[in-house]
Amino acid sequence: MTHARQQRPMFGAAYSPGSDDDVDVVSGSQFNGLQTYASLPYVNCLSDTEVEKGPKYDIAILGAPFDTTVTGRPGARFGPGGIRIGSQRIQGGYSVYTGRSTLLSWATIVDCGDVPLTWLDNTVALKQLDKAHRIVSSRKAANESHSVTPRIVTLGGDHTTTLSALRSTHKRWGPVSVIHFDSHIDTWDPAVLGGRISDYASLNHGTFLHIAHEEHLILNTSIHAGIRAPLIRAKGDMRNDMRCGFAMVKARDLDKVGTEGIIKQIKDRVGDSKVYISVDIDVLDPAFAPATGTAEPGGWSTRELLTILDGLQGLHVVGADVVEVAPIYDNPGETTVLAAAEVALSLIDLMVENPVKSLADTK
Repeated sequence: MTHARQQRPMFGAAYSPGSDDDVDVVSGSQFNGLQTYASLPYVNCLSDTEVEKGPKYDIAILGAPFDTTVTGRPGARFGPGGIRIGSQRIQGGYSVYTGRSTLLSWATIVDCGDVPLTWLDNTVALKQLDKAHRIVSSRKAANESHSVTPRIVTLGGDHTTTLSALRSTHKRWGPVSVIHFDSHIDTWDPAVLGGRISDYASLNHGTFLHIAHEEHLILNTSIHAGIRAPLIRAKGDMRNDMRCGFAMVKARDLDKVGTEGIIKQIKDRVGDSKVYISVDIDVLDPAFAPATGTAEPGGWSTRELLTILDGLQGLHVVGADVVEVAPIYDNPGETTVLAAAEVALSLIDLMVENPVKSLADTK
């Protein structure tokens, strides 16, 4: 006698009226507990006591709620929370493109929450962020056979927060090539942007890469991708940009060479160097990411950006971020935070697929 095959319920036992003794209210809900990125485990990575109790980690998600050096629309301090909301749909499934499940790989991935940053003094806030990055990256990784040093994906926050990440990355991995996805160059000399007002204002989301170069944190094999915003000086800005070690892929170059051409230019530029990837969400056109502090029309689509990111497989990615997400400007469909959450997943995937030895591994 044959029996019809019954479909199994997606979560827990099938519903039936009567007793609820077997009803599962613990597992399965994507909204239960603290809102972490992709419902990953939460660990207070800044606390020695909490880290001793919690799991070690290979990749840490770290929020940087900071937006007080912006020259446009504020609001990116709420970006980390917004990106986490956008990640609720990411539950460790398998990619239809790669067949991989990034969050269910060899790597232990945790969400460290947000760094507690003051909103009243930029200098103090960035010192707090510097220290937080140093602490989170100083922990022993979970899978030391790959590396003893964990890597960090930062959720911003305005783009100034990348400087703290680059300082920490330099300490653990040495100088890196920066792959900078953005509509702006962000290598402006402080004498041109901010520094004419005061020394305090010289560090901002348009000068941090200039400062990173001055601090010898980055290599002269760095590259911008998606640039389309105006310059302040027609020739001076480009001269300084090249001095800071950057080549450039403009947004409309994609129309000429396609995503494969963009991927090749990036890979040829950075070569075998260690890489830090920074994604300003305004590399996307405002149609795909309206919730940014620095919107510029004429950008890439979400699909194009994700294709380019996934095409960077094999690079030695030691740190990454997605920044300038300002949820207050998003639409009811949460277009921007959904895109940013997916970008973060692609960045994590690049790290998972290519473990990299740190300076501590060579001692």
